[in-house]
Amino acid sequence: MEQSSSPQSSFWRPGEVMELNDSNFQKVLSETDKPVLVDFWAEWCGPCKMMAPVVHQLAEEYAGKAHISKLNVDHNKSTAAQFGVMSIPNFIVFKKGKPVAQTVGAVGKPGLTSLLQRAL
Repeated sequence: MEQSSSPQSSFWRPGEVMELNDSNFQKVLSETDKPVLVDFWAEWCGPCKMMAPVVHQLAEEYAGKAHISKLNVDHNKSTAAQFGVMSIPNFIVFKKGKPVAQTVGAVGKPGLTSLLQRAL
């Protein structure tokens, strides 16, 4: 199995959803060339809970092509505010640390797949 010597290999595990926070957000996103889908969510959010299994499915299906991550807006208010996240679930795809696509609400798997495809 071939291993990458790039710094991103220590952050991302293919097929897994990475938990991001205010401290690591910019560093982690800027150190990968692959698109990163970030699920901005909260524990009390019913639609967020409905989307959680979809987010995990996408992590498995897009392993090696894109990274999937989550950021709890209640615990990481600075990053949520930086990207204008007012409603959740809120999904933003980043490429090289910059937002390139966004959707809000429980859009289901087709909605998130479409969002990711635009960044590939």
